[in-house]
Amino acid sequence: MKGFDFEEGRIKQEINKIGAKRVLIQLPEGLKPEGPRIAKIAEKEGALTIISADPCYGACDIAVNEAEIFGVDLIVHFGHAKLLVSKIPTLYIEARSTIAVKEVVEKALPLLGEYSKVGLATTVQHLDTLKQTRTMLLKAGKTVVIGECDQMSYPGQVTGCNYGNVKSIADQVEAFIFIGGGMFHALGVALSTSKPTIVADPYNNHAFSINDEAKKIIKQRWTSVQESHNAQTLGVLVGSKPGQEHFEQALAIKDLAEKHGKTAYLLTAKEIIPETLLEFPSIDAYINTACPRISFEAPEKFSKPVLTVNEFMVVCGEYSWESMLKKGLFEN
Repeated sequence: MKGFDFEEGRIKQEINKIGAKRVLIQLPEGLKPEGPRIAKIAEKEGALTIISADPCYGACDIAVNEAEIFGVDLIVHFGHAKLLVSKIPTLYIEARSTIAVKEVVEKALPLLGEYSKVGLATTVQHLDTLKQTRTMLLKAGKTVVIGECDQMSYPGQVTGCNYGNVKSIADQVEAFIFIGGGMFHALGVALSTSKPTIVADPYNNHAFSINDEAKKIIKQRWTSVQESHNAQTLGVLVGSKPGQEHFEQALAIKDLAEKHGKTAYLLTAKEIIPETLLEFPSIDAYINTACPRISFEAPEKFSKPVLTVNEFMVVCGEYSWESMLKKGLFEN
């Protein structure tokens, strides 16, 4: 697949370094077509190779259970920066993009309008482009800020559930440019900072504003919060993936719900999808302690409200809606 660095040499080196006899290949959607090619490379090094066909949503979603079942010596995880320390040796291949961004950044510049102070953000794939983008913005007369926080591996990086880097500079900028494909991460930037956000998508060579979509999501979330005020029976969702298991937090939420006169049950699942929740018709609403993005992905497909922890705090009167927005819609 053109446009990404799969670091094949590093994979070979790691297999030989630890003497891996069984390797599990884990790729996110979009990169999965490379699975057979990567597997062939690993098998030439003498390792039996298994490709995970399950969805992979981030660095929090390491296929540890599968690796244990099949006696794997090494997990090769693509597309994300290191987040977890796994009990199975794990090689993180970030799959940095090799796609040029100059043209799409030029298209994004007019969309900034009169905003003079601009923040930069991207996923790990496009971190190598931040220096060039910063130079282009400076030449256009903009002041440029790139955020840093302890939770992230690199300055300017965002993930699907962590926007600490952009939140750290939100009060220093008037708008953000996000380098990357689609709306998924860009919406996180806009909703976590309440700042206008422009997407520079190098895959489609298209620049656009995400602001209307962000406003739409805020309205949807407010509707879910309002619908949950009268919910008497709650399901507290506990993720079973290594980076999404927050059992102590789930217990605290269950206790809080019961203090407010609600009945609350703990439910655990590896994949929290609408079909799973349909099996519990007596539950009025859910509080999601796993990946907070689950609550935002096509909410109309869930028959009952699926709140983030922060949204449930609004329902309980612990937070105001305004303070919850400042804390971050995408954070539990």
